[in-house]
Amino acid sequence: MTAPTNELKPVLVFDSGIGGLTVLREARVLMPERGFVYVADDAGFPYGGWEEQALKERIIGLFGKLLQDYHPEVCIIACNTAFTLVGADLRAAFPQMTFVGTVPAIKPAAERTRSGLVSVLATPGTVKRAYTRDLIQSFAQQCHVRLVGSENLARMAEAYIRGDAVSDEAVLAEIDQCFVEKEGYKTDIVVLACTHYPFMANLFRRLAPWPVDWLDPAEAIARRARTLVPLVADAVHPDNFDFAVFTSGNPDFATRRLMQGFGLRA
Repeated sequence: MTAPTNELKPVLVFDSGIGGLTVLREARVLMPERGFVYVADDAGFPYGGWEEQALKERIIGLFGKLLQDYHPEVCIIACNTAFTLVGADLRAAFPQMTFVGTVPAIKPAAERTRSGLVSVLATPGTVKRAYTRDLIQSFAQQCHVRLVGSENLARMAEAYIRGDAVSDEAVLAEIDQCFVEKEGYKTDIVVLACTHYPFMANLFRRLAPWPVDWLDPAEAIARRARTLVPLVADAVHPDNFDFAVFTSGNPDFATRRLMQGFGLRA
């Protein structure tokens, strides 16, 4: 399916799986006149275990075809692991396209914390990126920032949002390192540095040993995208978009049903 050139161009939202739906949900509220193409690289999921150069080549290769097929107005990379690795390469490879990235919300966390203890809950790939360390160096030097790389939480979130049971013990094992007590102070903000994680925020809140602010960047990403997508007077929402593309070509029934719940054809 290719975008007709005489209609409003769609917004393309890209993620390794279904986590980017948290960003899509906010973006659709702010850009109701636009159609959306949601791309899930489920054939490559999860990204956390990929060798960096191989993952770069995969994502750039995918975008070569996606831009040709859908001619989007803007591309939202709704994946911390992907954008912190390949964001600069995408902009260099496709200079005519506007890319909106997703990075750990370390700056707003550092501005909001009262205790000075901030944790960043992310995939191992995001934790090890120099990009993440640079954000801490630039915006959070006055804070104690703990980086917590979860091997399993993205997979668990995918299962959870599809309706599968996830044990409290398994989730707590992934998040318990986020909670730090130091000199009478406690962690008060946990940055959700993977777009999958906000789907489990209510579960995190219930299991946390004390209340914290779980910082979800989805709304901020959507606001940034809105500033880059031109408003068109009297625009009518197109009826040939709002669909999801899966690189496996074979989403299961639960995933297709989930997409319908978000107003997307799979």
